[in-house]
Amino acid sequence: MDSQAKYTDVASLAQVLPGQTLKVTTSNGDILLANVEGKIYAVDDMCTHEDSSLALGCLKGALVSCTLHGSRFNVRTGEPTEEPATEALQCYPVRINCDRIEICLESSRDA
Repeated sequence: MDSQAKYTDVASLAQVLPGQTLKVTTSNGDILLANVEGKIYAVDDMCTHEDSSLALGCLKGALVSCTLHGSRFNVRTGEPTEEPATEALQCYPVRINCDRIEICLESSRDA
């Protein structure tokens, strides 16, 4: 992501411990933060199969599950790993600034 990209402060590192997720609301809608082995990832919170919050699901390793129909997504890539979902989640660049989690809401798919 280019150095001119605008990042938005969304949470503190202490709010998302390893193995945990946190749903945050942004101008782009709800985003799921996931801490996988100390690294923070950010993806859209809504399952691409049906409108269900992934924050209700369980994070195991890098996979978050949807409680509605059992789809799983890799939070590192956004890719679905288990049906019925077939469409990837939008991923957002993350950076840590003074123990604060910041995400870039500009679409990486448009770049």
